[in-house]
Amino acid sequence: MPTATALPLRAVWLMMASASLFALMAVVIRLASAQLHPFQITFFRSSFGALFALPLLYMHGWQLLRTPRFGFYVMRCVLGMGGMLAGFWAIVNLPLAEAIALSYSSPLFVTIGAVLFLGEVVRMRRWSAVVAGFIGVLVIVRPGSDSFTAGSLVALMAAGLTGAVTISIKSLTGSEPADRIVLLTTLLWVPLSLPAALGVWQWPHPDIWRWLILSGALGTGGHYCWTRALRLADASLLAPFSYLQLLVVAVLAWLIFGENVDRYTVMGAVIIIGASLYITHREYSLARRRHRQVSAARAEPTI
Repeated sequence: MPTATALPLRAVWLMMASASLFALMAVVIRLASAQLHPFQITFFRSSFGALFALPLLYMHGWQLLRTPRFGFYVMRCVLGMGGMLAGFWAIVNLPLAEAIALSYSSPLFVTIGAVLFLGEVVRMRRWSAVVAGFIGVLVIVRPGSDSFTAGSLVALMAAGLTGAVTISIKSLTGSEPADRIVLLTTLLWVPLSLPAALGVWQWPHPDIWRWLILSGALGTGGHYCWTRALRLADASLLAPFSYLQLLVVAVLAWLIFGENVDRYTVMGAVIIIGASLYITHREYSLARRRHRQVSAARAEPTI
């Protein structure tokens, strides 16, 4: 059975794996956009993602689809689809590092929402680390006359919706198995993404299919790791670790698309990673302290 210290660390590793998979998915989306509109890419990512999630149904049987909270799933998926459509549009139309950097203002929404709606206790040091991470994002984006264009606002809208989805998943993980969350979510995304795709529909070129299939695999893998992580630790603790996606995307965008990584991107990434590492250290220290207190209490002689 995992210890109090092992649980947060395992959750952190799962969140970092999720961030890396989503970073690769962003690159694949950009490659697919050579021919297709981002709304159509969203539909194919959802469709192939659902196919890659079907083994969960084989593992658990049809009872995995039965839930008393189906209406909540629909609401969560509507929010998620809005965030996905906006996020994919930003990935295609903005520099990759900028699109991901703007999307990572979502931990602010997550932290506030986790306190207001989930009753999570977030103390000053963790608040400070989250704010520091957001400052790192601002260092990369360098707000100015060209930063907050319509495209930037779309990316920020995606961030807000993503924050709402994170909170809703944390609410579900208290009563629903992680595999059910992944399966039902990926299945519901298919019909929800179809109307927007039909408005810009064209048949993909044969060379594009590989990117569409890969986007589904990466997206489902990232979603699976993300959901598992949120089952193990507070949403407000894990949210900053999704910043890793920004670093991975910046490097891949430079290698593949020739998008330069300037000193501001490097500085911002250092701030973000430093804040994330501090949060891990702080949570580990608190868990060890709680463990020592429990051990001391158990050693106290009874009267």
